[in-house]
Amino acid sequence: ADVAYLRSVLPSTTDDAFFDYLATLDASEVTVTAIPEGSVVFARVPFLQVKGPLLVVQLLETTLLCLVNYASLVATNAARFRLLAGPDMKLMEMGLRRAQGPDGALSASKYSYIGGFDCTSNILAGKLYGIPVRGTIAHSFVMSFRSLEEVQPRELPPRDGGDPADLAALAVSWLQRVCDLLRTPPAEANQGELAAFVSYAVTFPCDFQGLLDTYCVRRSGLPNFCAVALALHQLGYQAIGVRLDSGDLAQQSKEIRRVFHACGAHFQVPWFGTIPIAVSNDISEQSLEEFRREGSEIDMIGIGTNLVTCPLQPSLGCVYKLVEVNGSPCLKLTEDEEKMTIPGMKTIYRLYDAAGHPFMDLMALEEEPSPSAGEELGIRVLGRLEEISKVIPTSVEPLHRTYFRDGQVCEPLPSLPEVRTHAQVSLNLLSPAHRRLHEPQPYPVAVTERLHRLFLELRQGS
Repeated sequence: ADVAYLRSVLPSTTDDAFFDYLATLDASEVTVTAIPEGSVVFARVPFLQVKGPLLVVQLLETTLLCLVNYASLVATNAARFRLLAGPDMKLMEMGLRRAQGPDGALSASKYSYIGGFDCTSNILAGKLYGIPVRGTIAHSFVMSFRSLEEVQPRELPPRDGGDPADLAALAVSWLQRVCDLLRTPPAEANQGELAAFVSYAVTFPCDFQGLLDTYCVRRSGLPNFCAVALALHQLGYQAIGVRLDSGDLAQQSKEIRRVFHACGAHFQVPWFGTIPIAVSNDISEQSLEEFRREGSEIDMIGIGTNLVTCPLQPSLGCVYKLVEVNGSPCLKLTEDEEKMTIPGMKTIYRLYDAAGHPFMDLMALEEEPSPSAGEELGIRVLGRLEEISKVIPTSVEPLHRTYFRDGQVCEPLPSLPEVRTHAQVSLNLLSPAHRRLHEPQPYPVAVTERLHRLFLELRQGS
């Protein structure tokens, strides 16, 4: 069917032998080497090398670039959020509604998890990839209730057994006590919101959480949540968190934490002060910087639009260039040095300093001997090719592995959690100067003297 379609769209003068060849096409002569998934990769470093018949590897170009460009972009964006948030903050990907279609949404969920997010609101991503799934109640759920009379069922048995209690009545009783403590009028607490919280708590007593800003956080959402959480506590259950979706999130989180501590102390419920606080609402890198600068009591951050659409850099410019044909290195020339290709099949090495940080990536021709730890190397840094530099690495790591040969996967592929762990380890190995997000120290990528000579010969010969 594929060949028949190609016959219909290619010129009628196309040789029949070409279609016969396509019908028998396979990948048995293709070899793919790559830097392991989840590794930190720097500009100009070839993280994927493909060897095989020219026509076959040309056909693979668009597919491979499609697979790696957006995935790398989202993983990188997620890693930036993780670096800003710090290791202890819980990060939830919730960009499904803003993603570039269902396929883009699934990719965003998968690769943001690799980049360091803890969970996703995308249930299909959880099913397909085993990513932990999390979510909270919606404003529409809260707004769908008008009064406590709508709550059915209302009764909830104590966690340790016994006669069911009317949770709605308990919540009303607790609301009066909470409002007395907070010095807010109970009449200002929205009854529909209280009903929504009670209905949710009856259904999920071990997983009760509240969305506090459907109406007024201070006068309604917060006292209503505390009332229902304390009613659940009376029956032996423990609320698991709240979410804010508008306003000054950092300031509100601090106010909410004060209320939780006050309720916990006044009503002698020690765990109440530690109820997790989650926030959302168009969170960006700037938002995280503001949270850190102002201080906050936020435990979990839900990020959607600014994660999955990558607004700071909407596309990644990975390219796929020919570097050797029939054993002869080749070079793409251009007036823009950054767009010149680096000829020949190459091996990539990462050089480490005495502190264990990578300080340079080195490209060498495939046939060159591997550099050794403690050995002085003469290298040329890209962007400063006219200068020769000397470096002595404390350790040397070859980056490329062969993953596909003779039509078969030949390297065990890691699980998604393993890739995620590797990504975090790779990031943490970077020196702080290279890892910082504002004005980072440029990470040098270099070539060996032999590769540099080949580059000069091909450029002069052309």
